[in-house]
Amino acid sequence: MTSHTSKQISNSQKEEGKSTSEATLSTDDSCEDPLTGKVGLLEQFLLYKYEMKQRITKEDMLKVVNQKYKNEFAEIFKRACEHLADVFAVDVREVDSTNHSYNLVSKLKLPNNGRIRAGRGLPKAGLLMNVLGMIFMKGDCASEEDIWRFLKMMHVYPGKKHFIYGEPKKLITKDLVRLKYLVYRQVVNSDPPRHEFLWGPRAHAETSKMQVLEFLAKINETAPSFFPTLYEEALKDEKERSQTTDPIWILVMVHFLA
Repeated sequence: MTSHTSKQISNSQKEEGKSTSEATLSTDDSCEDPLTGKVGLLEQFLLYKYEMKQRITKEDMLKVVNQKYKNEFAEIFKRACEHLADVFAVDVREVDSTNHSYNLVSKLKLPNNGRIRAGRGLPKAGLLMNVLGMIFMKGDCASEEDIWRFLKMMHVYPGKKHFIYGEPKKLITKDLVRLKYLVYRQVVNSDPPRHEFLWGPRAHAETSKMQVLEFLAKINETAPSFFPTLYEEALKDEKERSQTTDPIWILVMVHFLA
């Protein structure tokens, strides 16, 4: 099993940082780092267990990486968890300290722990974070053309079923809109009709521009401050959020999220 996520910042943001390429799960052995292959195997195992809704135990993970790597397991596990967080926006959390069992938990409060719909499946939060990032980079409003141009770099195409995200057009124009993570609206006076995306109220409530920028920066193997314009905007947003304590604002958000 291999996963893809975009490592490229929009062409309109080239002045903000270096050009990058696609990120994948690390499944190849490296002559420089013998643990790389084991990290990739463990990532695949964790995603499989998540998809099948099965309990994840340390005992099973040790079997996957091989008992002879027992002394290196902590480092392998740490790197696998970090990469899954970077690519899929999920945290690996211990749910039973006695039996050392774990679960993958979506960073956003998506239904069914990030699967969107009931049943088996892989987490969708990573795709949502990428879309929110593109909207942020485009000045808080991205055209549908920009979104699909960006997702194409992740091998995600409208109308073509993706092994992680399913039918992506339905996911981002209907499911995530219905859940109020995205706003999908027609551009005023556009003929033929064109559409654009904005952050929805639930995205504003559950994440921030700084968190989204940190997500994109990790994918690009850099720091948020490497994109100075975006970083300045994210800092401004953090300051405004910290000052937002008006009960009326809270009631408005509750109304939107109801």
